[in-house]
Amino acid sequence: MESASTSTTSPVPDSVANALMSIHPRYNSFHQHNAFPAGAPVGSLGARYEQHADSPGMATNHQNGLSTGNGGNTTVQPAATSVINLSNSSDVVIGPMTQYQGSVTIYQYMDATVEASRIATGRNNQNRGLPSTEPSTLRQERYFIYGALIFFAIVGFSTAIYFIVNQVRGPIDIDREILFDTNYNRRTMPNLGNSHMIIERRNWGAQMGAHGSVQLEHPVEYVLVTHIGVPTKNCSGIHECSNRMRMLQDAAIGERNLPDIPSNFYLGADGNVYVGRGWDIANAYQNRTLSVCFMGYFENYGPKDTQMSALQHLLTYGVIQRKLANDYKLVARRQTKPTTTSPGDQLYAKLKRLPRWNPCGTQAYVHCGAELGFPSIWDEEHNSNERNGIQNPLLLYRKNIEEE
Repeated sequence: MESASTSTTSPVPDSVANALMSIHPRYNSFHQHNAFPAGAPVGSLGARYEQHADSPGMATNHQNGLSTGNGGNTTVQPAATSVINLSNSSDVVIGPMTQYQGSVTIYQYMDATVEASRIATGRNNQNRGLPSTEPSTLRQERYFIYGALIFFAIVGFSTAIYFIVNQVRGPIDIDREILFDTNYNRRTMPNLGNSHMIIERRNWGAQMGAHGSVQLEHPVEYVLVTHIGVPTKNCSGIHECSNRMRMLQDAAIGERNLPDIPSNFYLGADGNVYVGRGWDIANAYQNRTLSVCFMGYFENYGPKDTQMSALQHLLTYGVIQRKLANDYKLVARRQTKPTTTSPGDQLYAKLKRLPRWNPCGTQAYVHCGAELGFPSIWDEEHNSNERNGIQNPLLLYRKNIEEE
């Protein structure tokens, strides 16, 4: 210690002393065991270091009224507040310095506010394995979030598996050749393209053994379009359309004395083609024509686009398979029987816009099939009933579900 000087100053303020006593346990304990003399100012703090001439190598420590001389004699002197001014010094220690020899145990004291916060939130090491003090609402929200994430993960995984399995299987018979016989796998349904499936008689539940007796000659020159002759909704699914087909067949056989359902093919609003008498059996209108019935009543509403598309796909297939003539003519039922409005104004307006439609039977044109020797009115059902002496008064009033 190169240079040190001691001077007496004013006592430490009460507020500072009280603050030191409240926040520093060691100072508080020392103060209680080493009280200042009565003559010392309240709150005084400090130490007096003096260098005696008779002992230049031994410093005398006057701390809090405790004085240690050269020979070990101890005298109590009043403590004074001192200020030590240091300059150009190094390795200076102010106050007591304790040196330890041997094993030392170090205790860590943590901030009480920090530790209290950790205990309150259950994040301290001592609370591991103990029940959490976390609020129940927070735990419930956390469990709900975990449950939702697990649920969506399961749904996403299931959806991915579903699409992968279907993609591996692939579409069924999309490019399969269309067959109207029994020489294909019954578990599949052929199609006409553009998702127009062929629903065979056994698929929609036709009566066993019900079929016409007149063979249809190929290629056919005329295609006749009809609709269901009573107000009814357009069927929109395989189940509904199949049920409609069974009703039509039951009415034709039970009430109209026909051997089978009247038309060769039926078109549902689902875009599928339902096989009636098929390509090889004549219909109930004209023995040398092919009849296609739209399932619906088209006086007040028009046909679906899927039905019109199915009609064109079906007729194109007939030409390719040489069931229809290359120059076949498309006509409506009202053109061959003036007393009916079949197939309805809405459908008839669309038929007239098709390239194969023929204006025969309309004003200023000859009746349809005149060049082939057909009668002016196509009504093979009526002719057959007359030949067989069958009279059915129900048909006169058109009160039954029937095809016109």
